[in-house]
Amino acid sequence: MSDQTGRGKSGMGDNAIEIRGLRKTYGGAKGQPAKEALKGIDLDIPQGSVFGLLGPNGAGKSTLINILAGLVTKTAGHVTIWGFDQDVNPRQSRASIGVMPQELNLDPFFSPRGALEVQAGLYGVPKAQRKSDEILALIGLEDKADAYARTLSGGMRRRLLLGKALVHHPHILVLDEPTAGVDIELRQMLWANVRKLNEQGMTIILTTHYLEEAEEMCDQIAIINQGEVVARDSTANLLGRIDAKAMVIHPETAPTTLPQAPGIVVEQRADGALVLNYHAHETSAEQVLEAVRNAGIRIRDVKTEEADLQDVFLELTRS
Repeated sequence: MSDQTGRGKSGMGDNAIEIRGLRKTYGGAKGQPAKEALKGIDLDIPQGSVFGLLGPNGAGKSTLINILAGLVTKTAGHVTIWGFDQDVNPRQSRASIGVMPQELNLDPFFSPRGALEVQAGLYGVPKAQRKSDEILALIGLEDKADAYARTLSGGMRRRLLLGKALVHHPHILVLDEPTAGVDIELRQMLWANVRKLNEQGMTIILTTHYLEEAEEMCDQIAIINQGEVVARDSTANLLGRIDAKAMVIHPETAPTTLPQAPGIVVEQRADGALVLNYHAHETSAEQVLEAVRNAGIRIRDVKTEEADLQDVFLELTRS
């Protein structure tokens, strides 16, 4: 789908988006206090990646996305999208990016095909280069191509938003909370489409509150908190930042004494399992097992659990 040739890719290196010193301040007029939504963000998003943009509510994610989409004017800084400086080439930079918004902002009297055709016209896509039927097939709406949008289910409308973001064949696709409130079937279809687009070379930027989704889909992640990037790394490296582990022991019989050792915190679950929490850089798994044996506990089953992206997120955004 991303077939825009002749675009300003030269000199952009390996990044689809480059952001330097990006600031956005709201208010401050008529004696009102100003709110700094973005506080000098520096961020590179590699070409061809599935890049997660995470953060709590009010962190600045939506402001950043709206600046990329050309919907909000930045206060300071530089943004380059697919090699185009947003200040120097605003039309080309905007044409390089497609955004699937959170809000279901569809005209109820347009059909899906009509909505795609109008959107393509707004972007100046010549009729010969439009791929409305191909997009309808991709999003699973070919059988609803001529139905009024108001007759579509909520899930179908969300798919149509994805289609509208693709009409101008962008190199970069931004998905802003794409699966919020949708059912499992639609979520699976959406991610299948995203994987297909990414395999074709499209760069995907994802914001989501479903951290397990980001952990599964994204190869790189930036976490924003209070208008600043507090972490930016590969998903694997971010998970490696927190070495908290848990060993879950299922004893043969109920223990009379709980394991005790420096660096180990023990919890007992309702099903009788013991959870021994420890940090790998301080305590080895062998030391944990030794503490279990010293307490006279015979093990029926054992497994270990490692930190997930939610642990990293909470650790980095904790005030």
